[in-house]
Amino acid sequence: MTTDVWNVVVEAQRLSWAFTPLQRVGPLEFGMTHDQVTAAVRGTMSVAVSQGTSSNDGWAEFWLDRGMDARFTGPAVTTYYDDSIGLAGIAVNALRGPQVTLDGMRLVGQTPSRLEDEFRDYLAAQSREPWYSQSADLCSPPLGLVLRAQRAGDVVLSRPVIVAAAWADRCYDTSEGRIPEREWKTFEW
Repeated sequence: MTTDVWNVVVEAQRLSWAFTPLQRVGPLEFGMTHDQVTAAVRGTMSVAVSQGTSSNDGWAEFWLDRGMDARFTGPAVTTYYDDSIGLAGIAVNALRGPQVTLDGMRLVGQTPSRLEDEFRDYLAAQSREPWYSQSADLCSPPLGLVLRAQRAGDVVLSRPVIVAAAWADRCYDTSEGRIPEREWKTFEW
């Protein structure tokens, strides 16, 4: 059986995680060590690939671990670590990541243009201005949230990148911000 990397998990099969800005995403709290993150997702995800999970460019990919159909093999969540604070960034894969909600707004696997409209309305209701990265990704430094896009075959879907307070002030800055270059280059599976 061949694996099609463009298969997208249906909404009912996604894990469900809530997002509290600058604090946590689902079971993951900013500041956790890599071992604590691994323990927090044990039973639903497992580490598939990691590199230097305790340095400024450290990261780890967590893959679904629920006996999911082989068509949905691949990373679900990528975590980014910083020496001074531990877990500092979380990128949720558009194809198979958990559904992350912010005040009922679904952030993962959505049509980017529709989500951008909804997110701009959300920001306006809070009297906050939208920001954009040099890659034209809508973001909000006060929330530590960047709404990126990820390819899914012939379409793109939303891939949120959520960061800790220490990385939030320049989360839009693709050249001088703290989000690793590796993340800004992720566009496909």
